[in-house]
Amino acid sequence: MACDEPAALSGIFTRQNSVSAVSLDFEPDADYKFVETLEDRYKCAYCHLVLRNPHQTGCGHRFCQQCILSLRELNAVPTCPVDKETIKMHEVFKDNCCKREVLNLHVFCKNIPACNSKIILGRYQEHLQQCLFESVQCINDGCCDQILRKDLKEHLSQHCKFREEMCQYCNKYVVLINIKNHEKNDCPDYPVPCLQNCSQIILKKEIEKHHSVCPEAEVDCPYKQYGCLVKVKRGKLAEHENGALREHMLQILDKNSQLEEQISDLYKSLECKEIKIQQLAEAIKKCEKEFRQFTQLFGKNSNLMVSTQALASHLDKSARLESQVKQLIQMANQQQSKLDLRPLFDTIENVKQKIALMETYDQRLVVLEGQSSKHDLQINIHKAQLNKNEERFKLLEGTCYNGKLIWKITDYKMKKKEAVEGRVLSIFSQPFYTSRCGYRLCARAYLNGDGSGKGTHVSLYFVVMRGEFDSLLLWPFKQKVTLMLLDQSGKKNHIVEVFRADPNSSSFKRPDGEMNIASGCPRFVPHTVLENTKNTYIRDDTLFLKVVVDLTDLEEL
Repeated sequence: MACDEPAALSGIFTRQNSVSAVSLDFEPDADYKFVETLEDRYKCAYCHLVLRNPHQTGCGHRFCQQCILSLRELNAVPTCPVDKETIKMHEVFKDNCCKREVLNLHVFCKNIPACNSKIILGRYQEHLQQCLFESVQCINDGCCDQILRKDLKEHLSQHCKFREEMCQYCNKYVVLINIKNHEKNDCPDYPVPCLQNCSQIILKKEIEKHHSVCPEAEVDCPYKQYGCLVKVKRGKLAEHENGALREHMLQILDKNSQLEEQISDLYKSLECKEIKIQQLAEAIKKCEKEFRQFTQLFGKNSNLMVSTQALASHLDKSARLESQVKQLIQMANQQQSKLDLRPLFDTIENVKQKIALMETYDQRLVVLEGQSSKHDLQINIHKAQLNKNEERFKLLEGTCYNGKLIWKITDYKMKKKEAVEGRVLSIFSQPFYTSRCGYRLCARAYLNGDGSGKGTHVSLYFVVMRGEFDSLLLWPFKQKVTLMLLDQSGKKNHIVEVFRADPNSSSFKRPDGEMNIASGCPRFVPHTVLENTKNTYIRDDTLFLKVVVDLTDLEEL
């Protein structure tokens, strides 16, 4: 791309597409082998290497862009190293014709003789991304091997120690280098011998099940509860029972004698329990009285919190009473009492019904709390929708319809840090239009650079977006676009880049998706120039970018 009007040398940069689009460029420090001898007119008069972004001086000699900048930095009054003429910076211009010729020079692939390709210099890096003889790193995690691209598929499938292979036992995929450890420690279907030396091989996941039937496993004697403490292998358990039959019978008789003594003691303690039952009956009557008072209080009192606390107190009392009743029932069953406890059981059943009634009150409170939570959720949804609508109205108020965009980027340091750390690589401007029913456009900035400008420049791109009136507009987009970094000192020392949309590029066709591939300048402005305190492109951690679309010959709907 070429600028339509002169600009400062520091503001001249080559136009390229973003990473997603095709671009012509080459790395400056590589050792290129040209198919034909490199002519002197394609060599820099300063570094004597192939010209990169060539610029021509008033004396007619060509220099790399970086070399001409270096000459200016080394000497206050730079001179041409060829004829010692003073270089007047306003006479220096970018030699696009020479640049096209340089980018179309044929070079050999660096992997010659294995690769015998001849590529134009501008496509050299693109070729290396596809060259079968280029050395690449294995993509498996943990593998640091370098392999020729043509051998990568075979390496990944056959030779890489970090490839995933299927476990022969459980059919799960495991990293090859860890597969032995997986089989021994983690695989549930790995066969292992029985720990009881029964000579059987069992799947690891079934070993516990096997131990419950293994004939070699030691188990307790079934008469352990009567006093036999012998441990014997399961396969010899029947032999032990037959051999120790007399001892087992004596142990059972002794145990029965102990139980008879315990039963006698239980009969004696039963009289004490009857007294406790009477006390419990009185406590139940008291609970009934308190329950009636609570029912009246619950009907009159509108304070939900007080009702809830009172309900909780009675529920606790009821729970304690129910627990005591269950204990008494259990003891009565164990003692096999001949007493008639049916009246007590009827009373207990009435208490249970009253407890169930109080639980229904608790359930009603839970339902009310759930309804309250639903109302809160709906209110939050409405608040979120209102905030979203407010943001949309603000965006519509700031939208331009004259083909011009002034983009204010605040918090530059923080956003650049996010780009350097890889969290937010690029940011988009708000959309703008060439007219009310015109093209929908926006700008995209990489504050830490993109492509050849990554880490050194701010990259700025122009994006064609899908709009409401695309079916009525002429395609492809063909207008001239001006990208600017605005000087905030008032001296209008703006950095300007101008290009005309290429009708053959996919970046300017009618969008199929939300937006097309971005097109613009990966090296729009160096960080050294932008962040230099002598310049005034950033003030209060804020910078301004401007995009202008030439509306000449653009028919308005």
